[in-house]
Amino acid sequence: MTQTLTTLLDETETAANGTGGLRRALGLRDLVLFNLVAILSLRWLNTAAKSGPSAVTLWVLAALLFFVPIGLAVAQLSARYPSVGGIYAWTKQRFGDGHAFLCGWCYWIVNVLYYPQLLMAAAVVATYAIGLGNSGLGNSWYYVLPTTLIALWIAVGFNVVGVSTGKWLQNLGGAGYYLTGILLVAVGVAVALARPPANVFTARAFVPHFTSLPTMNLWATIAFAFTGMELSASLGGEIKDPARTLPRAVYVSAPLVAGLYIVGTIALLWLLPVPSINIVSGFVQAIQTGAAHVGPLLWWVVPVAAIGYVLGTVGCVGAWLSGPARIALRIGLDRYFPKGFGRLHPRWGTPYVAVLVQGVIATILLLLYVAGRGTTVERVYLILQDTQTLLYFIPFIYLFFCLLVEPTRVAGMPTVVPGGAIGKAIFSISGLSVTLFAMGLACIPPEPGATLIFELKVVGGALAFVAVGGWLFWRVRWREKLGAGR
Repeated sequence: MTQTLTTLLDETETAANGTGGLRRALGLRDLVLFNLVAILSLRWLNTAAKSGPSAVTLWVLAALLFFVPIGLAVAQLSARYPSVGGIYAWTKQRFGDGHAFLCGWCYWIVNVLYYPQLLMAAAVVATYAIGLGNSGLGNSWYYVLPTTLIALWIAVGFNVVGVSTGKWLQNLGGAGYYLTGILLVAVGVAVALARPPANVFTARAFVPHFTSLPTMNLWATIAFAFTGMELSASLGGEIKDPARTLPRAVYVSAPLVAGLYIVGTIALLWLLPVPSINIVSGFVQAIQTGAAHVGPLLWWVVPVAAIGYVLGTVGCVGAWLSGPARIALRIGLDRYFPKGFGRLHPRWGTPYVAVLVQGVIATILLLLYVAGRGTTVERVYLILQDTQTLLYFIPFIYLFFCLLVEPTRVAGMPTVVPGGAIGKAIFSISGLSVTLFAMGLACIPPEPGATLIFELKVVGGALAFVAVGGWLFWRVRWREKLGAGR
């Protein structure tokens, strides 16, 4: 069965509308940098640090109970089934077309909603690169809107041209993100040698208050920050020796990501008192404060860090355009999306229709948000953001169930997860438990009162997206049934 699935997917990769198929242009270095740019987002350092030193403990727990299971699941499944579609293809193999479509639909639509807010945050941070971080320019839509749209369509253009060219955007982005994180840590170390921390660092301060709703919400946010390792598996048809390269990329990138999140949060808390941390640009504030404390020789650190972050964000959008587009490609080849989604560019061999559709939808959402500032449109957009957590974690339920039901050992196929059947069950259940817990927290309003209204909006919004996906799926099935009956 496994060989049949792999052969089938390989055939569909090279048969899409008569093109030459997807082109294998990604090596280990490209995959490591792709994972860094897809997972790392330094804005999560700001969110975590706002809760104080206890966030460090939450990072460690989330890494052990959620990030490690994700990494092992992706490494195991991609080593055995290294083909285009990643999590969609694995779900289809184990649970059939209906579940695969729900998994792929949720993964695709959530990421289309994600691009605008990610790029808007980058536009704000970019003001530090030109020395205008405290000027208020980041609050002007005359600056933010065109900057965001330009960055979005640069990423779209690179993805249409193909991974052989587009990978350099992701590579540059991964290096830019990590460089900014390293600068934060380096400045933090330099300041730590000269003065005490800006916050109280005691053993008690590192103990999370698990009975507190804000702490639980932060736990869900930190779990969300560790997602993205599964994205690179969607590019299996464009990776050199994917069965070997994908797991190796997981082993290299996972400790780099977890380490920077943990150490970066400590550095930020050493440099800035919690009340002064800006939720959008706190890490840049921290670098600026630390560099000023060290001396004028570090004048260059803030603009370099800001440029690195902006490059990282554009690369991040590029990565999150490319992976979901490959899932849309597989759904298109399976007939559940319009045929155009399954079409590859005749010159560049990319799922260009899917990429362009994602860019257009993101542009429309951004324009609607800006045009509707202070109106019902803005409130609807904010509700959509709240529904993302629920929708995004649905594919992870499938990911961990795929690992759970995957045979522990298959003759001639690699086994990655340690501990045999017991180890596989432990990691699957651990990841699944954190996923369900985070989804439950997403249904709880951040402030008391109006609980029913909040749940109707957030849960109802998520169910509405699922219903739209269900309608698309059953419409195709109904047409096929009618055609077969003639």
